[in-house]
Amino acid sequence: MPIINRTAAALAAAAAVLSLTAPASQAVGGPVSWGSCPGTGLDPHQQCTTVQVPLDYGRPHGEQITVAVSRIPSERPELRRGVLLLIPGGPGGSGLNSPSSAVKRLPQAVRDAYDIVSFDPRGVGRSTPVSCRLAHEDLAMANLRPWPDPDGGVTRNLETARRIATACADNGGPVLRSISTRNEARDIDRIRQALGERKLSAWGTSYGTYPGAVYATMFPQRTDRVVLDSNDDPDPSRVERGWMANFAVGAQDRFPDFARFASAPGGDHRIAGTPQEVRQVFLDLADRLDREPIPWPQANPPQLTGNVLRETMLESLYSDAAFPRLAALMLAALHGTELPAPNNPPDEVQQNTVAASVGTFCNDVAWPGPTADYRGAAAADRAAHPLTAGMPVNVMPCAFWPVRPAEAPTRVTPDGPSNVLLVQNLRDPATPYSGALKLRRDFGSRARMVSVDSGGHDAYLANGNACGDALVTGFLVSGDRPGRDVLCR
Repeated sequence: MPIINRTAAALAAAAAVLSLTAPASQAVGGPVSWGSCPGTGLDPHQQCTTVQVPLDYGRPHGEQITVAVSRIPSERPELRRGVLLLIPGGPGGSGLNSPSSAVKRLPQAVRDAYDIVSFDPRGVGRSTPVSCRLAHEDLAMANLRPWPDPDGGVTRNLETARRIATACADNGGPVLRSISTRNEARDIDRIRQALGERKLSAWGTSYGTYPGAVYATMFPQRTDRVVLDSNDDPDPSRVERGWMANFAVGAQDRFPDFARFASAPGGDHRIAGTPQEVRQVFLDLADRLDREPIPWPQANPPQLTGNVLRETMLESLYSDAAFPRLAALMLAALHGTELPAPNNPPDEVQQNTVAASVGTFCNDVAWPGPTADYRGAAAADRAAHPLTAGMPVNVMPCAFWPVRPAEAPTRVTPDGPSNVLLVQNLRDPATPYSGALKLRRDFGSRARMVSVDSGGHDAYLANGNACGDALVTGFLVSGDRPGRDVLCR
């Protein structure tokens, strides 16, 4: 979730999207006209268009903005069921090139049954974009996420949050103020109308599960088969505030997987002899780096601090493939050898994703103001969850946001067709299992849940779990859904 998830692959895709030339477009109220999608590494069958949506749904015939949409048509039109809409994560993530990456993984039966469609949400990438024009140092994830100072102080966090909120208020304009999950759900329905579809099937991942759930709640009769992959707590009194707090739980659930990797005999990534020792080494190293940072000139910020290590840890828990990088960074810091090259995204991409992410966080739900006891909350959370050091409950730019949310968050309910399938890893660092169970509860009889005994973020087609993958594929292709919730070992 870019304040939530910043994988290199997603940012590279977003950079490519920003460089595309304009595709064909849809006149307001008219059918779409598909054109080419210039860029590199795209499936040759991917096509692009744009759909016009109201800036303000309270004035549907007023100013319109652009949402960029892409598709790869069904490979067997005679078997085509409809559209499978890929809802991107983030918030602030680009989806425009997702069809090209998805068709490399999706089973043939799914590619035959659906046009694979995705989009850049309003404010993102090729859609009408937003930027807060933040300073370079404020684009560092170790600053965007509010890691407290080594002594538990939050004064620096308050200053950063105020600065970011002010920059967004000054530079974001009306599009930034219009970004919200409910408006994304409305935009999805405009995409459905533009495509001429009576109903949509969807596959939402990460943050994309929330607009997917909101769409299924706001427009239940316009949904066909809905897969929500890597889910979090939809509590309408907290929403993104709860997601941030859940990082503490997710890291605690997931870190043992890394600790087992880093204590396994053999290889170049062994940090200690047991998983328990790896955890202690990590905590001790972060404390040491709080006191004695190591220069890291190419990075942002240009030194390896305890909080930079903690942020790297959190990002590395998203996928087993990132474990070697975290281990290599820890070993270099422990032994005084050269630090690995940093993984810095381009500033112009970060400007866009951060603005859209902050806009969603702050426009969706009200947050406690700057006088709240953030220091006390961070200290209590740090004691309970040392790995994340109090960051998940610390102050965000939303504490200084100049306007209150335009409407209340959506309450997910069981009302509507029973056509939702949740799929969830047991050890997800960003959207922990405990939060997903709350979404399952709120959907009630509308949903079933496939739990996958795996770690990391993203479940369907991400872990090689044949049981979970087969159940999701079967639902998408034939509509077969488990009669009850399933645990795939």
